[in-house]
Amino acid sequence: MKLPQMLAALAIVAICGCKASTPSKTENTVVNEVKHAVTIGGKDVQNPIAYTADVAKEGAEHFGHHCQICHGLDGQNTGVPFATKMDPPVADLSTKDVQDYTDGQLKWIIENGIQPSGMPGWKGILTDEEMWNMVHYIRHLPAKGSLGAPGIFKEEAEEHEHAEHHHHDATPHKH
Repeated sequence: MKLPQMLAALAIVAICGCKASTPSKTENTVVNEVKHAVTIGGKDVQNPIAYTADVAKEGAEHFGHHCQICHGLDGQNTGVPFATKMDPPVADLSTKDVQDYTDGQLKWIIENGIQPSGMPGWKGILTDEEMWNMVHYIRHLPAKGSLGAPGIFKEEAEEHEHAEHHHHDATPHKH
């Protein structure tokens, strides 16, 4: 890391570590710029896999298996009850901030994760080809909400509703 970049990163850590409140717009801007310019690798790496609908579909399948639990099936947090409650919130992959990453940076994030955000790295679990295909899917996300909520959250809501229904029907316990 170059000295000016290291000094900028240290200044950000010092500024952000001085208080325990929601980051200001300026703090978010600076941190996002550091993430894009310094922290996230792969900026100049090109996706070696040409885009086709089949490639994006395969990427969607891997995304659905590994990423939907946090990002929703559509990559936009649809149906993920904790997405906005995380600190930092789970990224909506359709946003300009995410889409401004290069393909190489998106693959780097998939591969290495972003600590301490909660975004895991998938190196050793997914192949390079699978990660590149996921990048194509992220570049061509479906409309928000079009795929519904991940199955696990639908099941959880149904179980919760079923439990509440039985709880309300039950007669009070008497001693």
